[in-house]
Amino acid sequence: MGLFDRLRGNDNPRVAFIGIDGVPFSLLDEHRDEFPNFAALAEDGSAGAIDSIVPPESSACWPALTTGVNPGETGVYGFQDREVGSYDTYVPMGRDVQAKRLWDRVSEAGLDATVMNVPVTFPPQRNVQRMVSGFLSPGVDKAAYPDEFRDDLQSMDYKIDVNAKLGHKDDKSDFVDDAHKTLDKRFEAFEKYLTADDWDLFFGVFMTTDRVNHFLFKDYERDGANKQAFIDFYKKVDEYIGKIRKMLPDDVTLVVASDHGFTSLDYEVHFNTWLQQEGWLSYESDDHAELGDIADETEAYSLIPGRFYLNLEGREPRGSVPKSEYETKRAELKEALKNLEGPDGTKVAARVVEKEEAFRGDHDDIAPDLVVIPNHGFDLKAGFKGYDDVFGTGPRNGMHSFDNASLYIDDPEASIEDADLFDIAPTILDLMDVDYQRSEFDGGCLLSR
Repeated sequence: MGLFDRLRGNDNPRVAFIGIDGVPFSLLDEHRDEFPNFAALAEDGSAGAIDSIVPPESSACWPALTTGVNPGETGVYGFQDREVGSYDTYVPMGRDVQAKRLWDRVSEAGLDATVMNVPVTFPPQRNVQRMVSGFLSPGVDKAAYPDEFRDDLQSMDYKIDVNAKLGHKDDKSDFVDDAHKTLDKRFEAFEKYLTADDWDLFFGVFMTTDRVNHFLFKDYERDGANKQAFIDFYKKVDEYIGKIRKMLPDDVTLVVASDHGFTSLDYEVHFNTWLQQEGWLSYESDDHAELGDIADETEAYSLIPGRFYLNLEGREPRGSVPKSEYETKRAELKEALKNLEGPDGTKVAARVVEKEEAFRGDHDDIAPDLVVIPNHGFDLKAGFKGYDDVFGTGPRNGMHSFDNASLYIDDPEASIEDADLFDIAPTILDLMDVDYQRSEFDGGCLLSR
């Protein structure tokens, strides 16, 4: 909020939201001496572990967090979604999010929003004060609005994302160096626009935490070679959170949250290979690479992460499962998924969720019929190129979890017990005194006052 706004009497309370993508609460809470700024934020305000959403994937989580509604309303179920009535798939972007974002509500209330690096926001919206899109954006030149904001970010050598391919190397030093550079540039940009003090809602995301977790998390949990590098990276994250907290004016409440938790990865599970081996899926030829290559007799297929679709008559173009057999076939597939065990004898699925339990909204035609929430250690894959084995390993050693996401609110009157991702949006609006209808959200405000 600028000086003119203050003189005008527009002195509403404000919020600065900092996203820490994929950071589990236990990581921060169990190392309070090493992460003193997170510890102080928890001590002075409120903090706790919260649940993510079904499925716990960033492409679905950030639209849910920023709208307060489930994928059935946002229309985004994961990194890859299926076109209605087609086997064509697409990667959801900002315009595919069908629900109203927090910053849209703030703008409609006559307030200003600065939005930086939020996944699934490309192309940048023009109804906000300024925006630079995050994950999946092609580059700053196309991802930032207005032009002067874009030019400023380019002059700072702002980085949208870390080079994740560096993490595929056995030696992680180049990857870690790039992660630090990306984090530094993100903080530099955040600092400049936080201290500009001309916004009512600042909404920025550190995505690099998720990237580091994917390639170093098992080193942290199981005392691997890169454990200290992991801890040192998070010490810097903690330092930047402390600096952000100190620079905020008194009328601003700081909210820090992650979109899902994280855990060690032991096995990748190639579910379309499993479906093929179990007789649920087949291909038209040996040369297959995408959903459209499945054969007419296919009864089920999978999209990441752990989403299962029956090849349903009248919904899929070449559906083989009659609607009259839908419930029977789904129950059969659900039971098989519940019983699937990994090479170590552990059940792959912690639970198998039917779509009616997880999704409500107007986008049922592309909703998965079942979603597997895996036990820790199993990362759910679903490529159509085919793999020799159902279970394998790859360059990543960390994976998303439904449980153990993080939420910190610099307000001691917030109650975080039994909270989930859907509660964040209405809580921020209440902190800002922006009116809304309770029925518009799948969550509720966490403030006790």
